[in-house]
Amino acid sequence: MRIDLTKILDNPGESLGFECDLEPEDLQFEQIKSYKQKPHANGVIRNTAGVIELTGELEAPMVCICDRCTAEYDLDKKVRLEATLSEDESDLEDPEIFPIEENGVDVDDIVRTLFVLSLEPKFLCSEDCKGLCPSCGKNLNEGPCGCKEETDPRWAVLEQLLDDKD
Repeated sequence: MRIDLTKILDNPGESLGFECDLEPEDLQFEQIKSYKQKPHANGVIRNTAGVIELTGELEAPMVCICDRCTAEYDLDKKVRLEATLSEDESDLEDPEIFPIEENGVDVDDIVRTLFVLSLEPKFLCSEDCKGLCPSCGKNLNEGPCGCKEETDPRWAVLEQLLDDKD
């Protein structure tokens, strides 16, 4: 969604509201199985003493896949949106400043970028997720698997000595 900023560019104190839905097809990631509904954003673009700022919030309810145990879990992601917009080409070398082109901005593009940047590097069903057993593949969050604990190969010779005494 493109917003024309002509009204606020030269008028400090002025603002424009926005509301948009992002298309889930544009936000496909390996760890996100599906979106329960389209990610929805709303906020304001404000001229504060000549600095154009976008602020708002994005809500994205989704079903994710845990990186440790591969279980599905629900995540209601809320992202605080904050971006600086600029017409000055010298400012655009800063990756945190978004361009104003032809007196307007593509809000969907800005919101999509901020959403992607806010994603966790690891998707976990819980902070204390135990993952999968490396031998049998059982989800260790559901209880122990019964596999014999493997001995560190550096200690194998000593273990043989102990077994010989028995």
